[in-house]
Amino acid sequence: MLEIEKIRELVEMMVKNDLVELSLRNGDVEVNLRRPNPVGTTITTLPTMTAIPAGLPLPIPSTPHATAPPQPAEVVDVEYHEIRSPMVGTFYAGPDPDSPPFVTIGKGVSPSTVVCVLEAMKVFSEIKAETSGVIDRVLVKDGDAVEYGQPLFLVRPG
Repeated sequence: MLEIEKIRELVEMMVKNDLVELSLRNGDVEVNLRRPNPVGTTITTLPTMTAIPAGLPLPIPSTPHATAPPQPAEVVDVEYHEIRSPMVGTFYAGPDPDSPPFVTIGKGVSPSTVVCVLEAMKVFSEIKAETSGVIDRVLVKDGDAVEYGQPLFLVRPG
């Protein structure tokens, strides 16, 4: 098991180096860290690491050399509402495998809009948006296992 302090160091490294995702494996322990990708941010990836021996400093990624100077990105300050999983279960985007998903990116939702179905122990529960806006991102795939409190969708208020 990785110590909490090591995980904090990894998160700080992600923020400092503007990383969106980081995956590490040390023997039987695997850590996958992911944070939202803000608009206008470049994604830098690290090579996969198979183990980090205890006590060694964490690697710092090098920045790739660009051939052209970076263009300033338009910064859009949007605060999203997250639709989170109210339970542990399996995520289904539609009512059955042959039907289209309840919602797609760009679709408007209201508080009563069903956005997905979660299945736990053969019981299917419809999950409602509980907010108004437009679906901006779907954060899980059909059939994925989800945890309690895990973000499922990002909704742009509207």
